[in-house]
Order: sequence, then structure tokens, then C-alpha cells
Amino acid sequence: MKDKTKPQASRRKIIKNLALCTVATLCAPFILTPSKAAPKRQIVIRDLGGEIHEGYKKVLYKPFAEKTGILVVGVQAIANPTAQIQAMVQSENLLWDMAALSEMAILILTNGIGDKCFLEKHQLEGDPTISRIAPQFIFPYGVGTNVYSTVLAYRTDVFKKAGEVPQTWQDLWNTKRFPCRRGLYRHPLDTAEVALMADGVSAEKVYPCDLERMFRSLDKIKQHIRIWWTSGTQVEQLLKSKEIDLVPAWISRVQAAINAGVPIAFSWEQHIYECNSWAILKGTRNANACREFIKFASDPERQAQLAEYGVGPTLPEAFNYIKPERAKQLTSYPENLKKGLHTDSIYWLNNQDRAIREFTEWLAKP
Repeated sequence: MKDKTKPQASRRKIIKNLALCTVATLCAPFILTPSKAAPKRQIVIRDLGGEIHEGYKKVLYKPFAEKTGILVVGVQAIANPTAQIQAMVQSENLLWDMAALSEMAILILTNGIGDKCFLEKHQLEGDPTISRIAPQFIFPYGVGTNVYSTVLAYRTDVFKKAGEVPQTWQDLWNTKRFPCRRGLYRHPLDTAEVALMADGVSAEKVYPCDLERMFRSLDKIKQHIRIWWTSGTQVEQLLKSKEIDLVPAWISRVQAAINAGVPIAFSWEQHIYECNSWAILKGTRNANACREFIKFASDPERQAQLAEYGVGPTLPEAFNYIKPERAKQLTSYPENLKKGLHTDSIYWLNNQDRAIREFTEWLAKP
């Protein structure tokens, strides 16, 4: 049943709007440099926080500043801060120049709010390095920087027998074969795909999501869910503290827990992947400096260095500089991508409001 309260954006309309959305030349005041003296050049980037933020500081921010003289300030914010970006651009009061954003966030900011566009086109398609990025990870308003996924994670001190460890979403639903403390993401995005594949839907038939079938599938597991997690920090802590044993979780958080010595493993089977991209906020006076940073950050050897922080390269040749054992732990490793489902961001752009509303109502039922 379609939600009639919101117009449905077609792929053709989205492509048309992305092509027509103009690049503004507004000169917003840069409020982060209040000194009356001529400030040093700098760009402020909203990044992903956590361990990835530390990697960006070491591999990208500091070396870029040393090379160009342009200071990079990394700040953290809520996941996909589309409302914050809209407010900043509309008020011409930019706290950030750039942001690392998901595919759906970029769609929302360039198409989902009428004809208003909140990002600048990067205009880097002709750059010799950018042009080699895998085509599914580059967009007119975003240059892919990190391919990540939701994987099935489990504690190896609970599942010890070889051949008796959970590997698929159907295993997550199999409470008899795999009795343990389970968790799920408290959001229909990812949870819908997980529930449908657990119910036997093949990856190529997940979209458009059958939400009624999703809820029937969730009905079968609801009483066995110990915790509904809401953030990456929370799910990482839940795994570390032994509060849950089996859970869909974001790969960066799983890797962080593994790096901390927690006995955790995960499966690449049926993982759900997406890409975070560098995006330039509309109206920033530092757009050209942002473009220089994006080119710098897209160098294959720099992408390879970020693999140590669980960042999946978007440039295939980056794997030439990554040790094989590390490469196999990354979402964008070719063999891993073959096992995954790429999130359909256009579907979620059209259906997220309805799905969240119905999911919230379903959770409230006894």
C-alpha cells in the first residue's frame, strides 16, 4: 500500500533534478574564524567520528595541511545530518564546508526537498584519479570515500564449534539452532532488508520492499530480541560488554571491537552495503579548497592507509597497496561485494517516512 501523503520520486525525476539543480555562488560568512587578523585558510569537515575520525586526522587532515597550508578541522555530528545542513544553507550561516554523507542523505539534499539544492557539484569527473573511482560510488554531488556495510556479527566465545556458527540472516532468525541473546537495529532501514532475506527473499528481489512481509517476518523474532540498538556506539558497546551475542551491526563498529580484542567474528553473506561520500555544502566560499582536499583524499595509496581503520576503498587500485589479509576484511573487496546487497537509496527516499511510521507502531504493539 503506497503512502499517498508524499509524492513518489521516480528515478527519471531524480536524474532530471540532479542535472538541473544549479550551483549557487553565495558568499556566506565563515563564523568559525572570529579573529580580526587575516585568518589562515581552513576547511571544516563533518566526518564519521570514532575510529574513522582518528584515521582521517592521521592519513588525510594533517598531511593535507602540511602539503597545502590549508588547515582541516574535523567535527562530528549525528548520522546523516540533513536537517542541520538544510538549516545552515538556508540561513547562509555555514558551520561546515564539507560533510561525509550517505547516498540517501545526498539524494535528500539534492532532490528530496522540492527543487531546492543544498550541495555544490564537485565537478571532478575529469580528474585523472577521481575518474577511476568505481562508477557506483561517485555521484554529481558526492565522491565516494568509504564503502561500508551491515554484517551479521557474533561472539566467538558463544559460538565455538566449527561449522556451527551463524552465517546468514536466516540463521539470525533460527532461535532453536542458535540460542543466544539477540539484537536488532531500531530502524526499518537495513532491518527491512534483513527481515525479508531471513524470510527467504533473494537479494535481487528485496526491492521494492514488501513491508507487510517484513512485519510478518519480524513477528517471528520479536520476542527473542533482547535489545533494539539505535547507534553505532551502542552496538559496539553491547558486543564488548557481552549483553548481546548475535546482531546485525555496522562493519566499522564490529572491526573496532575486534581491534580492541573482543572475541567477535562476522559473516559477509547477505551483507547490506552503501557508500559514504565527500559532499560540499552549497554556498561555502571554500569550495575550491574542498575540491583539492577530495582529490588529495582519493589518492589510492591514501585510501589504502585508511584500510587500517576499516574504511572500504572506492578506488579499485587501492587494493594494490593493502595486505591481502586486511583487504579481505573490507566491504569493497571484490569477493565481498559479490555477496552483498547494495542499498536502494531511491527506494528509501520515497518510502522512508511510511516505513518509519509503521515500524514505530509495530514496535509499540505487545
